Amino acid sequence: MIKYIQILIVTCLSAAAMAQGPVLLDKVISKVGSEYILLSELEGQYAYIKESNPSVTEDTKCEMIENLIAQKIIVYQARLDSIEITDEELDAQLTYRFESILRQMNGDEEFFQEYYGASVNEMKERYKDEQKQQILSERMQQKLISEVNITPNEVKEFFDQFPTDSLPYLNSEVEVSELVLKPVVNEVERLKALDRMKEIQKELNSESADFAELAKKHSQDPGSGKKGGDLGFAKRGTFLPAFEAAAYDLKEGMMTDIVETKYGFHIIQLLERRGNTIHTRHILIKPNITSADNDLAIAKLEEIKTEIEIDSISFERAVKKYGEKDVASFSNSGRMKNPVTQNTFFETDQLDADIYLEIIDIGVDDVSNVIEVLSPTGEYSYKIVQLKSLTKPHRANLKEDYDKISKFAKESKKSLYFNNWVTEKLKTTYISVDSRYNTCPNLEKWVERKSE
Repeated sequence: MIKYIQILIVTCLSAAAMAQGPVLLDKVISKVGSEYILLSELEGQYAYIKESNPSVTEDTKCEMIENLIAQKIIVYQARLDSIEITDEELDAQLTYRFESILRQMNGDEEFFQEYYGASVNEMKERYKDEQKQQILSERMQQKLISEVNITPNEVKEFFDQFPTDSLPYLNSEVEVSELVLKPVVNEVERLKALDRMKEIQKELNSESADFAELAKKHSQDPGSGKKGGDLGFAKRGTFLPAFEAAAYDLKEGMMTDIVETKYGFHIIQLLERRGNTIHTRHILIKPNITSADNDLAIAKLEEIKTEIEIDSISFERAVKKYGEKDVASFSNSGRMKNPVTQNTFFETDQLDADIYLEIIDIGVDDVSNVIEVLSPTGEYSYKIVQLKSLTKPHRANLKEDYDKISKFAKESKKSLYFNNWVTEKLKTTYISVDSRYNTCPNLEKWVERKSE
């Protein structure tokens, strides 16, 4: 039996699925309750899957239809349960998806239309029903499994069903906290950058000025500079407050005065406004960070390390007092999160080499030496890390790995609950499938009994 847990309707927004191709004469190939499965849905999802896995064959469509039937069961039940989606919610999600694609095309709407054969608004309208079904599906699934909980006894029963010799051997894992400092620009360099931006502003104010060309020539934003400063379309909340306040205060075609943010000095031009979304470009001049600025940051971290080691302050309090607030770990008292597992445990080979080399020879609760970090944009920051926990390689067991095992046990229970729910709904929901798919073995149990 196909596993239905966490089925999500595939809204095929890949290049292969959305780009212009042969015109497909659409028809209904299945009815599930009051929902319909169209030939275009099947072929669209098949194209989407084949794009990433060219080895799939036409036989895969039998399983895909079964999956689509399960998807429609969820949507059908969501409608029966009066799960609602507002027009504003639907439009917001459609806008986000298509504006993301447009940004990848540097905001070039003409190229978008040429590539997809339709404007952004036309594509939003075309995919409105699919997007709505996806949201309904997600909300129905969440409603069903939100009440699934697991007891310690169930965790033990789940664990005990596996023979000892089949339990996985887990690698050594660590938990690490970090305190990050960035060098502070000295006033001399700040004023030099401001003077340079004032010279660029004079150029921009001349009649022959070309903002895009001046951005390519002067801007120190590595992402947008080579694109003439173009930042594409963005919603409110995307940019830093000072940048955003100045940009939203503009009329189309107008430029701001010089705006200062933590990145440096900006001049911003508003190209277009669509409701709460703006299309801007900017020129950025960044003050130079000197070796003396770097040395001050290192010295400050060494002072903080000493405070922690003599128990004058805890690592967590030091993070809140001294750490950079825009670092992801700041909101978690410095505890680093594994981007793969979304928990705080790292296998040693998942750590950056510079962190691993610092913690390999220290004990739990010890603090590392200062670590230099170079960002992809060439900017330096500095950190100290504290080893919070360390496990040795071992076979999985309830004592050391309860949280992991509990998570797996809960997901297994959700999966079983959801599969049983879908199976029961399949027994009581009217289903018909086009005769061309009657040869699919996995569909016989429904087609023979319920098709007309």
